[in-house]
Amino acid sequence: MESLGIADLKAIVGRIAAIMSEHRDELVRLDGMVGDGDLGLVMEKGFQSARAEAEASTETDAGKLLMRVGMRMAKDAPSTMGTLTATGFMSGGKAVMGRASLGTAEMAAFFDAFVTGIMQRGKAKPGEKTVVDVLFPAAQALKEAADGGQSLPAAFRACRAAAAEGLARSTGAVAQHGRVAYYQERSRGKVDPGSVAGTYIIQGFCDHVEGR
Repeated sequence: MESLGIADLKAIVGRIAAIMSEHRDELVRLDGMVGDGDLGLVMEKGFQSARAEAEASTETDAGKLLMRVGMRMAKDAPSTMGTLTATGFMSGGKAVMGRASLGTAEMAAFFDAFVTGIMQRGKAKPGEKTVVDVLFPAAQALKEAADGGQSLPAAFRACRAAAAEGLARSTGAVAQHGRVAYYQERSRGKVDPGSVAGTYIIQGFCDHVEGR
């Protein structure tokens, strides 16, 4: 697989929706330990709506399809994480508008804009124990793969590994945002629920590209 067409992107959104539903209770449990416990419900609802939007869409522009997915999520899952994820899809989609399919370079551009949009909206940066700790290194891995002329499967293998490493690093960080930040030093060693959700977004893309 050297590029992702409209059918691929629709399948990826559907796969992420299935992953979020599968891990809903886990995300609820993790979020309940440090937050208000609704993350799993928000991610499931947001991506179920995103899947419905993607499946019903007749859009032939890959960027516009991804933007529409984000807009639907923003409408149907207007919580903090839902809004941030929606912003990512809208920002990423805007960056690749005008293309019918997305190769390694375009997916690198999409994820760069995806995480940049989230960082700007959430006023967060790497190292602050948020979803950015997963998405930023994943985006960097895709950029490096694109700069090196790597295939899409190779790029997403690197992306998956970088996301996993980012999650591990974030667990050892001290939270700076959200309710978990109240724990201060006690947040060190606790898994950030948003970062876990971020790995599931990456997983949806990677699984499809790698044919899993």
